[in-house]
Amino acid sequence: MSFPNIYTHRRVAETAAKSCDICFRLSSSVLITPDNKDFFYICPSHLKDAGFCTPKIDQAAIEARKKKELEEEIELVKKEYEEKKKKKEEKDKKDKKGDKEKDKKDGEDEKEKDKDKPETKEDSKPTSPKPEEEEPRVFELKPTFYQQRINKKRQMEIAKRNRERMQDPSFFPSVPKSLP
Repeated sequence: MSFPNIYTHRRVAETAAKSCDICFRLSSSVLITPDNKDFFYICPSHLKDAGFCTPKIDQAAIEARKKKELEEEIELVKKEYEEKKKKKEEKDKKDKKGDKEKDKKDGEDEKEKDKDKPETKEDSKPTSPKPEEEEPRVFELKPTFYQQRINKKRQMEIAKRNRERMQDPSFFPSVPKSLP
């Protein structure tokens, strides 16, 4: 009969939006239990309300994501360092090989190119904007709202049982067959 007080936030299509259980405005956000026994439509603004529900945050997942981002950033810095080091070595080799006049002209041209390259390189890099804090997906309702959900579910089951009883002809008393 009862279900856990853990709800997962899911989005449905805008065409399937129904009214919010709290404010009755159309909403495409749904809170649903893990076993799919209970669900209800809710506005995203209510999810941020501390009086309605509290988010369940998975600290391990957050730390793993931060660690992964840090490792990616370290790899990127290492690659940039290696590229700069190779360019510097190539430039040094060119300076030693050719005539000094040609090298000076080439060196000036390369310096101008190098000045232009970082600008174009920064433009060509896929700038990944810092992802905003992801909205929590798992919530726990406050006790009053959770109790309302349980009561509503109970009332629905009682109403269903009563409808089934009304369909059964043996539920009603029979007409007396003898005279009084």
